Amino acid sequence: MSTIDLSGTYTALVTPFRDDESIDYAALDALIEAQIAGGVRGLVPCGTTGESPALSHEEHNAVVARTVKQARGRVQVIAGTGSNSTREAIELARAAEAAGVDCVMPVVPYYNKPTQEGLRRHFLAVARAVSVPVMIYNVPSRTAIDLLADTLVRIAEEAPNVVATKEATGHVLRAQELARRLGPRLAILSGDDAITLPMIAVGGRGIISVTSNLLPREVTRATEFALKGDLDRARAAHLALLPVHEAMFFEANPGPVKAAMAARGMLREVVRGPLAPVSEATRAKVLAAVETYARTAS
Repeated sequence: MSTIDLSGTYTALVTPFRDDESIDYAALDALIEAQIAGGVRGLVPCGTTGESPALSHEEHNAVVARTVKQARGRVQVIAGTGSNSTREAIELARAAEAAGVDCVMPVVPYYNKPTQEGLRRHFLAVARAVSVPVMIYNVPSRTAIDLLADTLVRIAEEAPNVVATKEATGHVLRAQELARRLGPRLAILSGDDAITLPMIAVGGRGIISVTSNLLPREVTRATEFALKGDLDRARAAHLALLPVHEAMFFEANPGPVKAAMAARGMLREVVRGPLAPVSEATRAKVLAAVETYARTAS
């Protein structure tokens, strides 16, 4: 089994689309280059922010492979490989491994509402199907199911290549419970930009960020301050970014971040159904938050 050092800022990449909703690979390549120039540690294609439920399997695999190719080993690539079908999650994970990713990230299965035992079996099946490291993604607000700490501990005990979790419950208490029980055995990465600093304070190792699609250097800087224990500068940087972090979720992600990126000419403001572009009122609030940050940070 390969190993991986997970810490720092990872960008949950949006998937750029053209007006006909085909994937805009030129915009994706440019986004990847901007992320690398901004100093992020890694890229996470085909997660929630990448609208993975709206991608066909062929598109999903193509976006992952394109990210690996464009990154050229300069940063880590952690591929979202989630599905509510265990068989499909295994297929996506194997395709990502074949494409050369550093780690795969299956999400808690959505819609089916499995028991904790069902979740244990699901993640063990995925982990045993690949040799690359596995990061488990827990986001109850999206999946309607919470992977409990007891279950994650059992999975980590049974699957050596489960090395990390993207913790997106929104609760620092969960992060500190996992840190207390698993210590260095499991890397904990925040799945919520707004609580990155408190999560690092209790043992987290970084962030899988939405905001860094737009502000990679600024998010990376705030994360590095926190990881180095420079509390005063970490707090100042985090609190300055907080209104932007919050704006990214005024409506369903990735609508707000795509609106902000489109305003900067980074991509077209296109999301796939059932998502819709953000309302004009939301767009105005998102852009105001970004503009205020740019003005005060300069």
